[in-house]
Amino acid sequence: MSTVTPEASTPESQQGNKMMPPAQKAAVATSGILALAFLIFAGSNQDSATVVKAILGLLLGVTLFHSRFGFTSAWRQLISVGQGRALQAHMLMLAVAVVGFSIVISNGSGFFDSQPAGYVAPITLGLLIGSFLFGLGMQLGGSCASGTLYATGSGHIGVLVTLIGFVAGSGVGVAHSGFWSSAGDGFVKLADPFSFTADIGAVGGTIVLVAILAAVALGVEQVIRRRRPPQIEPSPVATGAARFLRGSWPLWVGAIALGFLNVVVLAVSGRPWGVTSAFRLWASKILDGAGVDVSTWSYWDGRAGLDSQLFTDTTTVLNIGIIIGALAASAAAGSFALVRRVPRQHIAAGLIGGALMGYGAAFAFGCNIGAYFSGIASASLHGWVWALFALVGTWVGLKARPLFGLSVPKPEDSVC
Repeated sequence: MSTVTPEASTPESQQGNKMMPPAQKAAVATSGILALAFLIFAGSNQDSATVVKAILGLLLGVTLFHSRFGFTSAWRQLISVGQGRALQAHMLMLAVAVVGFSIVISNGSGFFDSQPAGYVAPITLGLLIGSFLFGLGMQLGGSCASGTLYATGSGHIGVLVTLIGFVAGSGVGVAHSGFWSSAGDGFVKLADPFSFTADIGAVGGTIVLVAILAAVALGVEQVIRRRRPPQIEPSPVATGAARFLRGSWPLWVGAIALGFLNVVVLAVSGRPWGVTSAFRLWASKILDGAGVDVSTWSYWDGRAGLDSQLFTDTTTVLNIGIIIGALAASAAAGSFALVRRVPRQHIAAGLIGGALMGYGAAFAFGCNIGAYFSGIASASLHGWVWALFALVGTWVGLKARPLFGLSVPKPEDSVC
C-alpha cells in the first residue's frame, strides 16, 4: 500500500483530469447498490446508531482511498530513505484527534446515550512483542489493518491474501489469549497505565501532547532536509469539484478528515476507532462453525459475544463500510481492478505478514488504528510505546522484504 500525494513540480491545473482514467460506471453502480443494501441492513434492527456507524465506515473507506493514507508505506519511506511527509501527516491527524477526544471525553456523554472513553492501557511485555511483530508483518504483508480493508475494497488481490492471513493470525491470538492475559504466564506488566489528560489534566495534557506531536513533525522535517529523499509518487488528480468525488486528495486533507472521523466514531459508539477486534470475532465465529469450542478460551469467557450477530459489533460495521467505501472511491477514480497477478513469493509474504499482524495485535492492545492512532488520541502512553516498537519491527521487515521479492525504496529512486 503506498501513500501518495501530487508532487509540487506537477501543477494540478496542467495535469488535472488528463491524469485520471474515466470513472468505471459499472463498478460505481455496484458500489452504490452495495452501500445502499449495507445501510438498509444496518438499519433493519431499527437502531439508528448502527446506520450512523455504517455511514462512518463508508466515509472512512472513501477518505483512506482518496488520500491514499498509509501507515505501512509511511514508516517504510521514513526508515528506508528518510521520506517523512506521510509521517508528518500522521502527526496532523493525531493532533486533530487528540483535541477532539479530549473535548468529547471531558464532556462525559456522546450521541445515542453513549459514554465515551478512550483506549488507555498499561505497558506490558506483550505490548512490546506484539507491536514489534505487527511492524514486521506490515512490511511483509504490504499493508496495515486499515490498509488491508481499503486496498481489498479497491480490488487488490495481493492484499486480500494479507487480510486472510490477518484473520487467521487473529484466531491464533484468541486461542493464546489466556497466556497473554493479566492472569496468564505471558503477562508481564512493565508500567501502569498513564494518561496525559487524566494524570496531567485535560487542558494541560492536551497541550503537552500537541506539543510532542509538533516536535515530532519538526524533527522529521530535519530528517527530510538532511537526507533529501525521493519524492512520494503522485496519484492521478482531478480538478475542481470533481476532485472531491474522484480524488486524489492531499495528505493533509486525509489527515484532518481521519482525525475528525475518529472523534465522531468515539462520540457515536462510546469508544475510538479500531479494526482488529472484528478480525478476532470473525476468526472465532469461523472456528466455532467448524466445531472448535472457542467459548472456553479466556478471550470470550462464554458464548455471549460469540452468539451475537455481526452487525451488533461496531468494529465489524466500520470494517465492512471501509471496504465498500473504498470500492466506491476506486471506481469513481477509475482505478478499481479486481484481477491482479500475484507472484507466489508475494502470496507467501502476505500470508506470513498478515498472520504476524493478527497475532501481534491480539496482545498489543490493537493495531496501527486501535493502539497507535486511537491510543495516542486517547492520551495513553501505550500508544507511543506501540509506535516505537512497531518502528523497530518495520526496520527488521525492510531487511526481510527482499527475501520475498519485495522492493525497498532507495535514495537514488526518482520516487518512493
